[in-house]
Amino acid sequence: MIQIIQFVNIVFEVLNWLVIARCILSFVRHNPNQPLIRFVYEVTEPIMGPFRRLMPSTGGIDFSPIILILAISLVQRLVISLLWAIL
Repeated sequence: MIQIIQFVNIVFEVLNWLVIARCILSFVRHNPNQPLIRFVYEVTEPIMGPFRRLMPSTGGIDFSPIILILAISLVQRLVISLLWAIL
């Protein structure tokens, strides 16, 4: 069971890092057709889209990644707590 908790924790951490990578990519020029960059966008867009609609950009700054990272952290803590309770 501990391996499952560790795996779930790693999945959430990777998702957090992918969102951070996407934020960094928005500041630099990149080729959107490159497989790694396309992977980052394909993984993060389904969860960033709803947050972007909730939080429109203010003054050209998109705050949705910050809210998304906070939401991912909250869900991560809830899921890990539930898994520990089951254990």
